Amino acid sequence: MSSLVQSVDWLAIAPPTLAAVVGLVVLVADLFVGEARKAVLGWISVAGLAASALLLLPLLDGDRATFCLTGDADACSYVADRFTLVIQLLVLGGALLAALLSVTALKDADKELPEGEYWFLLLSSAAGAALLPASRDLATLIVALEVASLPAFALVGIRRGDRKSSEAALKFFLSSVTATAVSLMGVSFVYATTGTLHLTRIADRIQHVDGQFHTLAQTGVVLTLVGFAFKTAAVPFHFWVPDTYVGAPLPIAAYLSVVGKAVGFTGLILVTVIAFPSYADVWGPALAALAALTMTVGNVGALRQRSTRAYSAVRLLAWSSVGQAGYLLVPIASAAYSKDPQKAIGSTVAYALMYAAVNLGAFAVAALVARTSPLNRISDYRGLYARNPLAALVLGFFLLCLAGLPPGIIGLFAKVTVFSAVVDAGLGWLAVVMAVNVVIALFYYLQWTTLLFRAPEGEPGTHRVPAPITAAIALTAVLGIALSGAPQLVLRFSETGLF
Repeated sequence: MSSLVQSVDWLAIAPPTLAAVVGLVVLVADLFVGEARKAVLGWISVAGLAASALLLLPLLDGDRATFCLTGDADACSYVADRFTLVIQLLVLGGALLAALLSVTALKDADKELPEGEYWFLLLSSAAGAALLPASRDLATLIVALEVASLPAFALVGIRRGDRKSSEAALKFFLSSVTATAVSLMGVSFVYATTGTLHLTRIADRIQHVDGQFHTLAQTGVVLTLVGFAFKTAAVPFHFWVPDTYVGAPLPIAAYLSVVGKAVGFTGLILVTVIAFPSYADVWGPALAALAALTMTVGNVGALRQRSTRAYSAVRLLAWSSVGQAGYLLVPIASAAYSKDPQKAIGSTVAYALMYAAVNLGAFAVAALVARTSPLNRISDYRGLYARNPLAALVLGFFLLCLAGLPPGIIGLFAKVTVFSAVVDAGLGWLAVVMAVNVVIALFYYLQWTTLLFRAPEGEPGTHRVPAPITAAIALTAVLGIALSGAPQLVLRFSETGLF
């Protein structure tokens, strides 16, 4: 009889583990740190997330796997391959930037936000998000998804006595729990028909399901995908996004727009390309239709935002993130039709890296403007160049990247890789829909950009930029400019296999 005891590759699981451990340390330390010194908890959290990201470096030398089945080294629950490391870098980097924005947000909140709980929840969510791309069985995948999501519900509604925040958290929670329940039912159907939860084994066994269980397996595939489609904010599972982003503290909205989205897309990639490749005829057309619907609804929603409406800047970024989710879905749908699905998936990863850097940067500038204009209307950005030239130039650059216009070269090239993936897959109609939506998006991105450089109404004031926000804006700007100067750093992910 083979031994059930196995060694654990601690180095492989170190990045998410360290984030979780630092979260527990911060929660306990909160009990002993006086009110005057609560800020130290934030800097411990920032240091913990930076250290977690640095722990990815020793893993670059080759693929690692742990928690494998005895007798089958290929069936593992945790795999630290190249795909895992890229997504973990995106997740931990995004969480780090959100943490930098949070340091200032908590200080400005003047004790309205409980600091110890805030940092514990953020680090817990980041740990779950970092675990998800390494998960290679459905049980670990769902657990990681919920560990990433449940703290996020609390973070959205953490502002004391704020009805708008509480309503946003409740809407986010109820819709997410419903999607999770549906997804869990799908997982149970898949397990019932295949007898395994490991993705590689499911891919093999689901092709040989008895005829009488074929409908059950097909239903399981569809229901499993629904849960991940919700996390990506794909239409019609998007309705929670605008209100949640407005109700949440701004750093948490930034976190959800990038890390929350990365979690959903990673799960979607793992279950479609690794677990259900034989059902490409089911999920391919479904994701293609979702992509077209999502980018159209998102961009039209962003286009309809009135510049004088309260929180219109955050709402525009929220609807824009729904539209961007549509672009991210396109290569995943293309993988169902492509001869080289790994290249198609690489296009999604390349686009996600570009989107993460510039969208977090846009939220960082929004956090800066919100310090003097709490209602955060688009009209509040009029004349930003006169008040803070650097912030205006950087925000203009980020918006042009999202639009795919020079000098935002990385945004242009990322969109080209997505177009390339969809054309290679023979989905001409989807390429046309995407082209139309890119033109629609140009209007509202350029409209906001031109507003930054108009003459200000009244006497222009000055923005005092706190060091953490300065660091977040500088990091994202340097990253965006570097990638625009050398787009091959990101685009090579679309040219080589990831798994």
